[in-house]
Amino acid sequence: MANWLSTIFSNILGKGTEGQYRPGPYYLADGVLGAGPGRLLNWWQSGYSLKPYGERSAMVEACQSAYSQTVAMCPGDHWRSLANGGRERVTNSALSRIIKKPNDYQSISDFLLNLTRNLYSASGEAFAVGIRNDRNEISELHLMRSGKPLIAEDGSVFYHLSGNEIAEQRFDFTDPIPARDVLHVRLHTPRHPLKGEGPIMAAALDLAMSGAALNQQIAFYLNQARPSFMLETDQQLTKDQTTELRARWDEQTKGDNAGGTPILAWGLKAKAVTSTANDGQLAEMLKMTEQNIALAFRVPLQILGIGGTPFASTESLMASWKASGLGFALNHIEEAFGQLFNLKGVPDEYLEFDTNILLRSSFKERIEALTNGTRRLYTINEARAIEGLPSVTGGDEIRVQQQDVPLSYGEKLQPPQPAPAPTPANDDTADEDDPAGDAESNERARQSFRSAYARTVAV
Repeated sequence: MANWLSTIFSNILGKGTEGQYRPGPYYLADGVLGAGPGRLLNWWQSGYSLKPYGERSAMVEACQSAYSQTVAMCPGDHWRSLANGGRERVTNSALSRIIKKPNDYQSISDFLLNLTRNLYSASGEAFAVGIRNDRNEISELHLMRSGKPLIAEDGSVFYHLSGNEIAEQRFDFTDPIPARDVLHVRLHTPRHPLKGEGPIMAAALDLAMSGAALNQQIAFYLNQARPSFMLETDQQLTKDQTTELRARWDEQTKGDNAGGTPILAWGLKAKAVTSTANDGQLAEMLKMTEQNIALAFRVPLQILGIGGTPFASTESLMASWKASGLGFALNHIEEAFGQLFNLKGVPDEYLEFDTNILLRSSFKERIEALTNGTRRLYTINEARAIEGLPSVTGGDEIRVQQQDVPLSYGEKLQPPQPAPAPTPANDDTADEDDPAGDAESNERARQSFRSAYARTVAV
């Protein structure tokens, strides 16, 4: 019984004695090498791959780069709400220092770039360890490439972290690290509450299909399995004749004799092999695969510079992305930082990445928005501060739209009232209460009008 089981498992696992050949598959660091290509010492030169259906895709690279590079562009600030409904920027907290310089060998842009890149990889999670100072504040944050969550008997969460050569030389990560010192950002957790899964898993079939199609085409081209010409004839040839004709053709078209002039006999005709409709179908299939990958990552095709109806402006394009995938990514990372630094959360105390930086190249739209905002929302100095300009005198009050004057104009800067009209002198010939005097005045006015009208007509 034991020999029978050992025989089965030895065949499954492919184990053998040292130095003895055994068939694949071979489990290597970067993937699995099958039994077929494993027979070749130069399997990589023959078009084989360790990941025949999971190589990196240009569309996956574009989607991951779009998220990681965009998040890295947005500066972050620590905000705290005020009693009057406004907010203030906190500049003396541990978070405000970390969000500007996480450690001594990485900038915050480098940190966020790689953190977001790991988050949108196949694992769907990113790890960083916080190092505390004598005041029990996090003074350093080191990005780790891999992490494994551990759950204690009482439900406490710890982590085994690895994958940072600099941090591993400075600190001891032998013992599990408590969750309060670990920044763990994760996407969907279908298998475990502490194990994420990236959107690339939803596009696994599309990647497999495109990988298989492209690998087949590469193998054809590398191995020259697709001839450029075909020889055809209506006569029936024997096997020896076919072999002889093929050899004569190869003598004039291959090796040092490439480009020679072959002489055809027996009614043979050379027919060039061109692209067929199947090649067009392959291109359409790959295009559909790219669209499905972008759909899984929730990235508009316009962000990647391909396909789709263009947006009216850069602002509307970025607004569409912020309302979907990018907005979620920024908020998700902000909340993970808030949990690590024990922030109260929105709206009391929170971290916010400024997305206005994404419109830095759209000068016209940005200036028009600030100009319109100063009539209802911003003061002139607040709008100038957004553009990095100094304040000006009289620019600390919101102005109304009609006259572009401060709201306090009616109280502080009201123009002088006009002087009252002079009281007409009393007429001795007619009293105000005398009806006869009024009639006489009216008659004089009518006569003056008649005279003026007569002169006008005469002219």
